[in-house]
Amino acid sequence: MANSPTFKRINLCVADLERSLAVYRDILGFTVDYQRDSKEDSYSYPVFTFPKEAKLRFATLNTASQERTLALTEVTGIELPLMPVPRMVAAVINCPAFDEVIEKVTAAGLEVVPPQHLPDQDGNPKGRETAFIDPDGHLIVLYVLNDQ
Repeated sequence: MANSPTFKRINLCVADLERSLAVYRDILGFTVDYQRDSKEDSYSYPVFTFPKEAKLRFATLNTASQERTLALTEVTGIELPLMPVPRMVAAVINCPAFDEVIEKVTAAGLEVVPPQHLPDQDGNPKGRETAFIDPDGHLIVLYVLNDQ
């Protein structure tokens, strides 16, 4: 439908871009599309209500089938608040290399929710799912379908 919305990307604000790339690029397998410092008049300041003393650096990440589906905005010069618990937002990612990724996430010392079967609408297992908390407190849910 021509008037239907299209989801473009999620943007995660992070304290250290390189630390986050070690997770999203090196463990999950996203590739960096581009990376740059944000300008002082960046739209991110009013959108995220960052104070002017914050310095921003931005990276967009691709998958093999999606351009710029994830963005990371590094925020320095201010302290980012802790993510609330209970967690209110999650990025949900299809992860064909599920077992390998969970091993790497665990080896990185990140908090992992034990995997479980992913049920279909009738309760039958159609895959597996798990979740982990990235270094900035974002909840990342991973799943793999049985036929992947």
